[in-house]
Amino acid sequence: MQQFLFPRRPLSRGTLVFCHLLLQLGLLTAAALWLMPRTPWLTATGWITAWPALALGGGLWVLGAMSLRLLAELCLLPHHLNARPGFAPRDVMTRSFERRPAVHAEDAAWTSEARHLETEASVMGSARITRPAEPLKPTRSPI
Repeated sequence: MQQFLFPRRPLSRGTLVFCHLLLQLGLLTAAALWLMPRTPWLTATGWITAWPALALGGGLWVLGAMSLRLLAELCLLPHHLNARPGFAPRDVMTRSFERRPAVHAEDAAWTSEARHLETEASVMGSARITRPAEPLKPTRSPI
């Protein structure tokens, strides 16, 4: 996943934006060339008979343009992530810098000192069982 988000040599931002612009203009031209012969301005049909094809063509053009934009943003993702300082995988910090366990200042440390663990019998506490366990199912008495 790291190689996908942070490739070694991504395409330059200018190249990606230029290719995206050309593809969007090509998609717009193709949609216009497909829709223009179906409009009532260039044919002898009315709006009532032409609107399903025009709506379908316009919807497909918007869907294609949005898909192309999402693809371009995905290709530009390494540039967006590299522009943010401290977002590389090696820079992720999981806890606060001020409250880390390895602080050498006594007043800033939030972990207690290491203590010697006693291994005597006095370390073990007494059992807190007050009554014996009951069976889960009541036993049936033979009749």
